[in-house]
Amino acid sequence: MTKQERANYIEKRLNKLFPNPPIPLKHKDAYTLLVAVLLSAQCTDERVNQITPLLFKKADTPQKMVKLTPDEIREIIKPCGLSPRKSKAIHELSKILIDKHKGGVPDNFEDLEALPGVGHKTASVVMTQAFGHPAFPVDTHIHRLAQRWGLTSGKNVEQTEKDLKKLFPEKYWNRLHLQFIYYGREKCQARKCHGIECEICQKLFPNRKKPMDFIRA
Repeated sequence: MTKQERANYIEKRLNKLFPNPPIPLKHKDAYTLLVAVLLSAQCTDERVNQITPLLFKKADTPQKMVKLTPDEIREIIKPCGLSPRKSKAIHELSKILIDKHKGGVPDNFEDLEALPGVGHKTASVVMTQAFGHPAFPVDTHIHRLAQRWGLTSGKNVEQTEKDLKKLFPEKYWNRLHLQFIYYGREKCQARKCHGIECEICQKLFPNRKKPMDFIRA
């Protein structure tokens, strides 16, 4: 198969396996999604979903969040890890949203990435999942699968994102990034498949015998 043929097969197969992939992080609007995605850095979605109800019970808007101190936020989000940095970022970005964006979450990359604690991946998730704009957020799961499936030779998520956007039609990006994530979690895990055991790896590379090393972002 050529790279494009592999991409075409992957899109069709993932669409059959996960036709309507749900958004993993529980949220009710763009602001709560933004906070949840920020908390998910180096933390599982499952853990974040356990913590955000506690946080949002106290503060589910920027106006309510700034009334908490960073230390109060930190105590709640501590199980998510990196709590000193994340609590400060949540407090600061909430203030900026009030001061510069009338309390709303901006729906463009420039303003999102200017917020404390918000990088390109977080902004991409908000753009696609909150606003429906075409984006292809690349996390560790997607980066790993793209390597195993021969869709990229990129050594970082930035290059992987560019390569995937060239292979897949823009209209599929929002759905595909979720389908990649669910497939990577359920069927092509980092320490189980090694690029040789799951059904897609076997289909794409039937002659691959040795485990494929994963180049981390």
